[in-house]
Amino acid sequence: MLARMFSHAVVGMEASPVEVETDLGRGLPAFNIVGLPDAAVRESRERVRAGIVNSEYECPLRRITVNLAPADTRKEGPAFDLPIALSLLVASGQLQPARSGRYSAAGELSLDGSVKRIGGALSICEGAKRGRMRGVLLPAANAVEAALVEGVDVIAVESLRQAVAFLAGELEIAPTRVDAGAMLSAAAGGSLDLADVKGQGAARRALEVSAAGGHNLLMVGAPGCGKTMLARRLPSILPPLSVEEAVEVTRVYSVAGLLGGKRQLVAERPFRAPHHTISHAGLAGGGSTPRPGEISLSHLGVLFLDELPEFSRAALETLRQPLEDGEVSISRSLVSVTFPARFMLVAAMNPCPCGRLGDAHRPCGCPPHKVSAYRARISGPLLDRIDVAVEVPSLAREEILGKGEGEASAAVAARVAAARERQQRRLRDEAGVFCNAQMNTRLAERLCRLDEGAEKLLGAAVGKLGLSARAHQRLLKVSRTIADLEGAETIAAAHVAEAVGYRFIDRESWHGVPA
Repeated sequence: MLARMFSHAVVGMEASPVEVETDLGRGLPAFNIVGLPDAAVRESRERVRAGIVNSEYECPLRRITVNLAPADTRKEGPAFDLPIALSLLVASGQLQPARSGRYSAAGELSLDGSVKRIGGALSICEGAKRGRMRGVLLPAANAVEAALVEGVDVIAVESLRQAVAFLAGELEIAPTRVDAGAMLSAAAGGSLDLADVKGQGAARRALEVSAAGGHNLLMVGAPGCGKTMLARRLPSILPPLSVEEAVEVTRVYSVAGLLGGKRQLVAERPFRAPHHTISHAGLAGGGSTPRPGEISLSHLGVLFLDELPEFSRAALETLRQPLEDGEVSISRSLVSVTFPARFMLVAAMNPCPCGRLGDAHRPCGCPPHKVSAYRARISGPLLDRIDVAVEVPSLAREEILGKGEGEASAAVAARVAAARERQQRRLRDEAGVFCNAQMNTRLAERLCRLDEGAEKLLGAAVGKLGLSARAHQRLLKVSRTIADLEGAETIAAAHVAEAVGYRFIDRESWHGVPA
């Protein structure tokens, strides 16, 4: 007898429909799975056999052939356990589906017949919605995550017996419903606060400008001056995620298998801080089956690279294309996938190998050629993509011992939110553009209006610093953000002057250190 169930294969961020066909034929007992399965799928025959028996059903001693169609799509992971078991029970006559409409199924079977969590449940639910399925049978541990997708019923099952009883019409399971807005509100707060940072007025201002426009930021300063402390407080002044953004980020984390326990929705902007020993594949994503890397896990959030020159050149160069395109594409022999990657790059580094260059109290002992070589580890094209660069000096004795607190994150966040609102009104007709940093050349030239003094100053800065066309556009967009923070419609010379101050990495003194 031939039986058919429906499931989905997650490839990259998308879920492709898969038909699980099971045939019981004559011959010696065997259990074969075909249709380009990987090792985890091939091993499902043992889990399925044990799960069926321990759920008090009979696993037929027949020649069992399971085909996962289409055969040219690679099937990976244990999520096909549940649909394979259900189709086998239908083929053997132990399950007579009585539910109207088509249902998809996905889940890993334990040997006792319970259904365990899988990765990519949210993408599977989106695939079922596109395929006009009535519902999806998923592990109870994935139900809240998957229910973020509206328009398809998410049926949470804890065991194979529950799934069988539901499809047979013997058990009613109410579809899982969630209120994403309420989940976001419940998770609000708890971030680190800028009030903890002593001094560093220039760096705090640079952080505010970066947050207001979504600009990439580089902080250069001696060890212990507060670069990491500042970077980790950046999410506290960024606008909160909208429901649509939270679902988009959660989708990435679902595919990466990083959801679980109480974390069913990514409610705060991601902050990822990989170690400098990370490989280029770990940063951009990859593997024989491509999975999201740190770049994509920072989507709509912050990617913080501490000790920037210590990262390998290959890893740093993988940032160049995602910083421009907002996505990262990975190609393998059997598949090509694209992961989202719209993130803020925040980096920190020392001014020299010993970190004491420019310190009035501790003299630097690094020869000029070693300082130049240290800074040259970061390529010009990558530096060209930095919008805001700021020097973070060591704290004075009075600042270290002082008990006064800096401005709290809430006050800064209010100014950032007001600036973002101005940008969103200006960009409301531009699809996929939400802040100044995301404007292309055409938009920047049309929306960044300069007065006469600002235009002259900008032209002089481009000539003196020898800026590239890309750096010129980024300078223009930072000027627009500074004007937005002040509520100004037209960019003035003072706004351009501040933006030029954030381009010290383009000066000759940065590349050619004097003896």
